[in-house]
Amino acid sequence: MIKCLFKILEGIILYLYEFIQLFINVFFSPLPPTKDSPPIGHVAVIGAGITGISTAAHLRSHGFEVTIFDESPDIGGIWRRVNSTSNLQINSLFYRFHPLAFYRSFYPFRDEILAQQHKVLTTYGLDKCIRFNTRVTKIERHSSSSSQDSKIGGPSRWIVNGNKSEVFDGLVVTIGTCGKPRIISLPNQDQFKGKIIHSCELDDLDYTGKSVVVIGGAASGVEVAETAVAKGAKKATILARSDKWFIPRNVILDSCLSMFPYIFKTLTTLVPEQLIRRLHYRDLEEKMTPTFPLYSSTPVVNNAFFRLVRQGSADYHRGEVTSVKSDGLEWNYRLRSQRKGEEGEKKFINADIIVLASGYHRPSMDFLPKDLFPDGYSSPNMYLQCFPVHDPSIVCTNATYVDGFGSVGSLHIGIYARLLALFLRRPETRPSSQFMRFWVDTVRIFKRGFFGGPLEFFTYPEVCIWLAACMLQCPERIPYFFFVMFGFGEWYVAKDGSSRFRYPIMNFWSRIMKQLHRLPLERPQFYIPGPQQRV
Repeated sequence: MIKCLFKILEGIILYLYEFIQLFINVFFSPLPPTKDSPPIGHVAVIGAGITGISTAAHLRSHGFEVTIFDESPDIGGIWRRVNSTSNLQINSLFYRFHPLAFYRSFYPFRDEILAQQHKVLTTYGLDKCIRFNTRVTKIERHSSSSSQDSKIGGPSRWIVNGNKSEVFDGLVVTIGTCGKPRIISLPNQDQFKGKIIHSCELDDLDYTGKSVVVIGGAASGVEVAETAVAKGAKKATILARSDKWFIPRNVILDSCLSMFPYIFKTLTTLVPEQLIRRLHYRDLEEKMTPTFPLYSSTPVVNNAFFRLVRQGSADYHRGEVTSVKSDGLEWNYRLRSQRKGEEGEKKFINADIIVLASGYHRPSMDFLPKDLFPDGYSSPNMYLQCFPVHDPSIVCTNATYVDGFGSVGSLHIGIYARLLALFLRRPETRPSSQFMRFWVDTVRIFKRGFFGGPLEFFTYPEVCIWLAACMLQCPERIPYFFFVMFGFGEWYVAKDGSSRFRYPIMNFWSRIMKQLHRLPLERPQFYIPGPQQRV
């Protein structure tokens, strides 16, 4: 009876969630550009992942011509490389990379996320603006740039890969933080008779009756352990060099933790940490709880793994591999009180499959001019964490991210895109190089001593506070506040050829009708996968 009522409640919540998405679709999705609208500028977008596609859609809807470069043969970024069993860690309300995205569950899987990317791609005509299999190796300033002196700053105009016939007014770098899989070498791994694979290669793997050892205890490592047990593995064991915080997979709790205003450091930061220790970890506190604070690194959002550990079908240890044998591996077992690399107890564990949950290489931004990043102002120490301090014509959305809570959402992606548009079209709103340096220095002083570092760790409200303050501190930007923050208003080309801006109040109802004609209005599905179906 209780389970039945719980399922009904889940269905009602999901139903309401879908209507929230519908509201966002109608009021905040920018309309696709019309064919007869001349572009007001040309922007290069480097990277065709979630952020790149979303940013390009925003810019194109607001009158810019865009060209997307990606070295892969298809869109998707990291989501194209992960397993079909991979799904969101944070609930999808905080992963709406574009207002048009429409999810059928709180924690959608890879294929649903990729489908939403393709929907945004085709809706805004970006499939005609993208150049696949094109790696960007060099970015140069064009001779028409307002300033060639890096100390004075931009904005500049840009050339991609030496093609001087195509000049861009702005650059968007959305290469993300996860590139090619990081393949690590284990000591004497050639002696192992089983399989050694990376965590992105799990789809066709047979786990039946086998002992699986996972090297790495972050989100991908936990996914491997859950998948292995669900597909018949004898046991799955995680060996983690360093601990990660695990927080419950709960929509309300996730939202509260993600919305915590980290910018205000108080003793109240200890409250959620202690609650998670007592209510979530319980008997596993000594075994798995990190020694560092909750708000210092990106957590793993998971319930099922704790259940598997308590059942005995999975296990978790901290330590380092010292040697690989033919039937398993030797490792250095460390207690919670011991630091990483400190010598502990030598142990052996049998293994048929070793999975390297070693993550992905961070893509490099070395194709950008070096003078954009003077000493002390390289990633993530940039203006609003995304603009180089020497040029407001470049924005690096989600490419400088290190750690945080709830940091991938449609809100900030759209804001950064529209802020770039504002800087490109209105010279009086552009921050000076001196002010951008001052902003970085101020944040570093204000957040000095914060766990995770001044600009290395942030929560979503902190980003929103930064961006709102950016609009209000400059009088010339205030008239564009609702445009930048919410997407209201539009750019157009006047008869004299100049770009103008307006808030079209009179055609508000027409806009709503246009939005409704292209939205997914099929009946909502009253179903949320349980833990056993999420694998």
